[in-house]
Amino acid sequence: MERYVYPFSAIVGQDKMKLALVLNAVHPAIGGVLIRGEKGTGKSTAVRALARLLPEQTVVADCTYHCDPDAPEAMCSDCRDRLARGEKLPRARRRMRVVELPINASEDRVVGAIDIESAIKSGERRFEPGVLAEANRNILYVDEVNLLDDHLVDVLLDAAAMGVNVVEREGISIWHPARFILVGTMNPEEGDLRPQLLDRFGLTVDVEGIKDIGQRVQIVERREEWEADPSGFGERYREEDAEIGQRIADAIVRFPRVVMPSPILRALAELNVSLQVDGHRADLVGRKAAQALAAYHGIPEVGVPQINEVADMVLAHRVKGGGRRELGDLGQALGGVSRASR
Repeated sequence: MERYVYPFSAIVGQDKMKLALVLNAVHPAIGGVLIRGEKGTGKSTAVRALARLLPEQTVVADCTYHCDPDAPEAMCSDCRDRLARGEKLPRARRRMRVVELPINASEDRVVGAIDIESAIKSGERRFEPGVLAEANRNILYVDEVNLLDDHLVDVLLDAAAMGVNVVEREGISIWHPARFILVGTMNPEEGDLRPQLLDRFGLTVDVEGIKDIGQRVQIVERREEWEADPSGFGERYREEDAEIGQRIADAIVRFPRVVMPSPILRALAELNVSLQVDGHRADLVGRKAAQALAAYHGIPEVGVPQINEVADMVLAHRVKGGGRRELGDLGQALGGVSRASR
């Protein structure tokens, strides 16, 4: 039986959350998105809907890690060895999946487990893949990430940043590709992440229940229509979803050609310094997010509007004290620099 997923384009409101998800789909190296807010605001619905929009992937049909047969540099060691032997890798097509991190998952369940006894006795390195193996080339959804052990969050963020999961036990080391779109959610009332971990998420979006009465009524009506006839409801939004999916696919191809002018990049750096943002991650993420936005809109060069639109998502979790109040001046500050560069 087909599993119906609520259409992305039918989600009412929460535009910033949807945009953050789209930008990470265009360029996963942005570093994922942390969605902070109360329950019942469509977080998991949006993530599952996004997965249905993304372009189908070509995978090695019998590979545990769903390797791309056309990208040797991102393959697991088994697929590389097969290529080196002159073997033709079997191909298949498949859609991206949402892989959920189980609540209370152990470290072995997340990263995978090495059979030490087998390795010592026979010299054979037997590896039981974990969630990170399943997540490769998929979306990894971590609900209530703030309730996870800090070490596990570190492991997830390391893998997301490096695109590789390395497992070491008793002097034995195994690695595999772990390239995924990371989506974490949390309710700040249940505790926060340490600043060091918070900073490592590329984007952060704060969501809350919609207060507009008309939109609230619309949410209920659409949900009831979908529950009554998911197939018919999905068909009503099929074209809109297909259009968004095609824009994402085009943006993925277009992204490497999007130009980031030096004056705009300089203005972004000056803003981060003025807000006392630590490190350089805000500069790097701001650039990537603005380029992804430009690619999504079919714009060949990043300008003030693109930086302004992504700034809050990039800086909301990185500014100190009351620095966030100054974000409203971003457009004016960047506009001045942009005019001065002409």
